[in-house]
Amino acid sequence: MRNQDIKKFINKLLKLAGITVNGNNPYDIQIKNDRFYQRVIHEPALGLGEAYMDNWWECRALDQFMSKVLCANLAEVLKKEWQITWNILKPKLLNQQSSRRAFMVGQTHYDIGNELYQGMLDKHMQYTCGYWKDATTLDQAQEAKLELVCRKLKLEPGMKVLELGCGFGGFAHYAATNYGVEVTGYTVSKEQAKFGKELCRGLPVDIRLADYRTATGEYDRVVSIGLMEHVGYKNYGTYMKLTNRLLKDDGIALVHTIGSNASCSACNSWTAKYIFPNGMLPSIAQLGKAMEKQFVMEDWHNFGEDYDKTLMAWHENFKQAWPNLKDRYNDRFYRMWEYYLLSCAGGFRSRSMQLWQIVMTKQGTSAPCCRLI
Repeated sequence: MRNQDIKKFINKLLKLAGITVNGNNPYDIQIKNDRFYQRVIHEPALGLGEAYMDNWWECRALDQFMSKVLCANLAEVLKKEWQITWNILKPKLLNQQSSRRAFMVGQTHYDIGNELYQGMLDKHMQYTCGYWKDATTLDQAQEAKLELVCRKLKLEPGMKVLELGCGFGGFAHYAATNYGVEVTGYTVSKEQAKFGKELCRGLPVDIRLADYRTATGEYDRVVSIGLMEHVGYKNYGTYMKLTNRLLKDDGIALVHTIGSNASCSACNSWTAKYIFPNGMLPSIAQLGKAMEKQFVMEDWHNFGEDYDKTLMAWHENFKQAWPNLKDRYNDRFYRMWEYYLLSCAGGFRSRSMQLWQIVMTKQGTSAPCCRLI
């Protein structure tokens, strides 16, 4: 296929989403290198992201561009392209989220510098969606999210809480400080573990650098905030069985996760390469199947639109912090991180992705309903 034909095809495709190449709208893209077309037609998701990183195209409102592309479902037109086929096939053959590979995301994403995350995140260092129902700032939204989780878990002083995937220790710190509970947290990031231990110094919090599958003991509550995206469809059942085994009979478990509208076995190829190795978004069907015979689903709360606001706040903080970060990171990293944050914001704005909080209890118990909205 000649480059001129590919160019016409891509331009026509974008027109379906209301996007004009080199147009005047903020969501129109400006092509700076004609090799863009060949790159995108051969590797749509990966090529589009890498071309942006290499400054081959620009867009004044990247979040709006991505939202329009996703709403128009343009990816379906290119679905038969062979690289996409391989990305779908590979996870079916391999367990991309095995214990052996568990620390890859920590090394690639979470260990790239706490200064970056301190500049981008809120005072509680929450790297998951905030709850914006009554909030006007990122700090308020993240504190509201932490409070919402604690209330759904019905925490009481003296309880033992297990946090699978504890991030920078923000939830553990908040729960221990405000609810008087003991928290044991697991993370595969050395930098997160280091930060969390310092943050929670003097509190009844034990943060461990280990894969969640190594957790042992018995707990009143089990919670994961942003872990399920790294678990993988081959391991959803393992996660639920582990949580069931670690949770007391009258306990409550909560999962806070990004969710997909459709069951899949692969991640966006650009995201997998540059942001979250081995990442995968679960669907309702996949999580429901894994929960069978393990839990009663007490509440399933979707506030995916709040992730758009959270990501846009992170992006603004990232831009403001960049002058203090640019000596450590290069311009290509800036464009990579910008593409990551804004394309994800577009994903949630288009409702292509959701944010779920799922509350579960064991079968046969009389645990109270945990709905708060």
